[in-house]
Amino acid sequence: MSMLTQQRHEAILRQLQEKGAVSVAELTEQLNTSESTIRRDLLALDRMGKLHRVHGGATQTNRQFLQSEDNIEEKISKNMAEKRLIAQYAAEQIQPGDFVFLDAGSTTLLMIDYLKPDDVAFVTNGVVHARELARRGFHVYILGGELKAVTEAVVGLAAAQNLNSYNFSKAFIGTNGISAKYGYTTPDTDEAFLKSAAIDRSFVSYVLADSSKFGKVSTVTFGTLNSSAIITDHLPDQRYAEQTVVKVVGE
Repeated sequence: MSMLTQQRHEAILRQLQEKGAVSVAELTEQLNTSESTIRRDLLALDRMGKLHRVHGGATQTNRQFLQSEDNIEEKISKNMAEKRLIAQYAAEQIQPGDFVFLDAGSTTLLMIDYLKPDDVAFVTNGVVHARELARRGFHVYILGGELKAVTEAVVGLAAAQNLNSYNFSKAFIGTNGISAKYGYTTPDTDEAFLKSAAIDRSFVSYVLADSSKFGKVSTVTFGTLNSSAIITDHLPDQRYAEQTVVKVVGE
């Protein structure tokens, strides 16, 4: 396969990730090529099982809609090298005097390894996060509320009411999916409500996401793309950078 063909294929699959379906006409215009070329591309991708060719275009064979969630140990084990790069850069954004919300999540947990015990206070809804921050000598508050067993995160109305007492200089938020259309998403309604509240109560917020999260959509949206900056290891589509600040680390 030539590089030009591969680039077209990647562009077609990116479009499908975001939209779920594409037409020959719009691909012809966007990729500045002929309809016959696009039809050949769609046929080839269909034979590879990467899309489903239909009359006039194509649809996704398996739109990446996330309905379940891994536990914290499973999350940490995935894309570890990328998460560590993101966590290190995120930790470097914290300055003495900051009052920080640290969301429950695998990448936010890795941030703690790179924090320096300066004059910084933390609020977190992560039980493991609170324990590690306290062990490292930080001033830490943990939100009260319902404990979610899978992710060991404190969620629910009581936690959200508790959170609304604070004003943060910075917030670091985990996400299950990032979509240009649906924004930042997570499977749990109570957790989404808490993430959204933390973003609203923060002067600046960062969503930490390795590149596997792009193009994925989960049940509940907790923020539009422009509500937070993104820290990632790789940006698969520059359109995200047109809607918010994106810092790519490790490239």
